[in-house]
Amino acid sequence: MSDNAREQNVNVMPEQDIGEVRKVRLAKLAALEEAGKDPFELTTYERTATAGAIRADYDAYEGKSVSVAGRLMSKRVMGKASFGHIADSDGDLQLYFSRDDMGAENYQEFKKLDVGDIIGVKGVVFKTKTGEITVHVEGYTLLVKSLLPLPEKYHGLKDPELRYRQRYVDLIANPGVKDIFVKRSKVVSAIREYLDGEGFFEVETPVLNTLAGGANARPFVTHHNTLDVDMYLRIATELYLKRCIVGGFEKVYEVGRIFRNEGMDPKHNPEFTTVEVYQAYVDYNAMMDLTENLIRYCAMKACGTLDITYQGEKLSFAGPWERLTMVEAVRRYVGMDFDTGELGDLIAKANAKGLELAADTSWGKALYEVFDNFVEEKLTGPVFVTDYPVEVSPLAKKKKSDPRLTERFELFIASKEIANAFSELNDPIDQRERFAAQMAAKAQGDEEAQPYDEDFVTALEYGMPPTGGMGMGVDRLVMLLTDSYSIREVLLFPTMKPRA
Repeated sequence: MSDNAREQNVNVMPEQDIGEVRKVRLAKLAALEEAGKDPFELTTYERTATAGAIRADYDAYEGKSVSVAGRLMSKRVMGKASFGHIADSDGDLQLYFSRDDMGAENYQEFKKLDVGDIIGVKGVVFKTKTGEITVHVEGYTLLVKSLLPLPEKYHGLKDPELRYRQRYVDLIANPGVKDIFVKRSKVVSAIREYLDGEGFFEVETPVLNTLAGGANARPFVTHHNTLDVDMYLRIATELYLKRCIVGGFEKVYEVGRIFRNEGMDPKHNPEFTTVEVYQAYVDYNAMMDLTENLIRYCAMKACGTLDITYQGEKLSFAGPWERLTMVEAVRRYVGMDFDTGELGDLIAKANAKGLELAADTSWGKALYEVFDNFVEEKLTGPVFVTDYPVEVSPLAKKKKSDPRLTERFELFIASKEIANAFSELNDPIDQRERFAAQMAAKAQGDEEAQPYDEDFVTALEYGMPPTGGMGMGVDRLVMLLTDSYSIREVLLFPTMKPRA
């Protein structure tokens, strides 16, 4: 195969060890340094345009000289003329190199460039006969020498494990991946825009806690050397945000990183992002309205529409969204009526379906286990499931009409729990009793039961106004809006098991 032919097929990675490719590139680097050309010495490069700007307004750039920079993504040498593409932060752009214009020596040096090198280019913008927007190169500068080869163009980086471990390569090789994180940024910005516009005040609360409260989850444990105490990475922002409500902030929120020492699957990562929102003098019904409006706002900002497709299923965020009690949901999807049925018979039916509930299982626990195991997966939504049992809602206010239940909802979309909200419990006596019940559960082996937070009860004793609170998984919302099956697709650097 001729040298020119090799250059034309530069994107097709030969079957050879990457280490050998690196040796060749290191030799090129050494040759450059020996010639007094250090491809890492420059600290700046002045650009007058980007690929996206030129593509968006070609008429303004046609025939004008520009200075652009980016990563060389392709190179096709054809004798005295060559074509290539560079990619920058907002697009890609074709380059045209001519030996007659650049000079034989510079053209020969250009041919030694590798796909992956970062270059600066000066030239004139024009369109080829096929209509491709192109820069006719007058000169170029090697800004950074790439020592490792990129995945070949037509197959890209496909191995999921490698994509997540080397996200920097994934972003280069698979342009669609970058679009996911652009949308994620828009979603996070939209959350803040909407809540700020509604008069909420953003606060920051501790990541290191002496108690891991606010959710039923196993925490990560660390140690503070100066204080000589174990501390926990937070599993929720809830209890500190409610302390803010006690202190007089009537509308607060936090977008924050959460850490839970639990399993990993397409819906769970040990660290993730939530937004929690608390508003005084409203209940969980107001939180339903807020959640619905907030997600609509995010969808329009990120996708420009309320109608999306997730994993082949069409979803509409146009309202109003369905509201269904947990008892109604179990009756509809499982055919078990917890309003009228006898508890023993309900437990027997649940066990016949595959559960292993003890004979003394409480009504609320039995209801929740049936819902959790047989209903969630059927909830396409968007649907608010309301009125959760008190046993699984230690921070929610009881319903006046049925003290077995609480004023709590979870929002489900595409069988995923997206948000969780309460009419917040503000009775310190009741809260103390529920913490005690959680401690009893922990003593019986429940590793996810919440600890007894005496300071939080003290805060409630000073008085917390009636309050509605909501927590939403930002990652899961982004999964929906980017049609991503796994949470790892929407985390730039998901948690991975270290290589040996």
